[in-house]
Amino acid sequence: MDKITAWDKVQIARDKDRPTALDYIENIFDEFMELHGDRDYMEDGAIVCGVASLNGINYTIIAEQKGRDTKENIKRNFGMPNPESYKKAIRFMKQSEKFKRPIITFIDTKGAYPGIGAEERGQGQAIAKAIETMSCVKVPTISYVIGEGSSGGALAVGVADSVVMLENAIYSILSPEGYASILWKDSSRKEEAADKMRLTAKDLLELDVIDKILLEPEGNAKYDINRMSEIIKEDIINTTNILMKKDVVSLLANRYKKYRNMGGNTKC
Repeated sequence: MDKITAWDKVQIARDKDRPTALDYIENIFDEFMELHGDRDYMEDGAIVCGVASLNGINYTIIAEQKGRDTKENIKRNFGMPNPESYKKAIRFMKQSEKFKRPIITFIDTKGAYPGIGAEERGQGQAIAKAIETMSCVKVPTISYVIGEGSSGGALAVGVADSVVMLENAIYSILSPEGYASILWKDSSRKEEAADKMRLTAKDLLELDVIDKILLEPEGNAKYDINRMSEIIKEDIINTTNILMKKDVVSLLANRYKKYRNMGGNTKC
């Protein structure tokens, strides 16, 4: 069998038949109630938020959601969040702190929506505020990169105590096409870019960007979503048990050290 390249991983991560966040939410949690709106402008479907329960523990869920067909992609803005999605996520991060609910995020986006309207409504500020809020939220946080995690659109909900990638997921500063266009002015060199970007789960674990890789059944999650859901579920339970034993001061200090790569107290 030929070696799977970084570009192969990109294509697997983007596969329209790859399980989405809502697929996993439905399979993993005992109950899930979706909550809507940023209480400012509108409801944006690219990020799904809500409250879920698992083994008697209530969680806040923040999940980037793609569509599979044209109708669903339009509803989900092709998985590219507007500022309203990040503001909604911020609202529920703060709510989770109030009710002491651990936060689970599912990352799967090609990036934040780059439209004029999104920029006019403060896209960059919304992403920055989401990063700041998640950095300092006083509850355990776990992020799962389940497909394509690209740019600030992914990082906005990825500043977690535990960052986990599925075997065939990717996580990067931008798409390989964008990288090739900027660096070489030639988007056709996307496969070369993917190799250089070190965006695979294996690369990112070696670089200490992530904490863990979850292997996919049969080499691809789409072939056995039930088993993949069980693997994620087990990791949620085990990681939550570990993180909930830490006091708030230790939790924030460890998170600060993790992302600043230095000692000292949290700046929250």
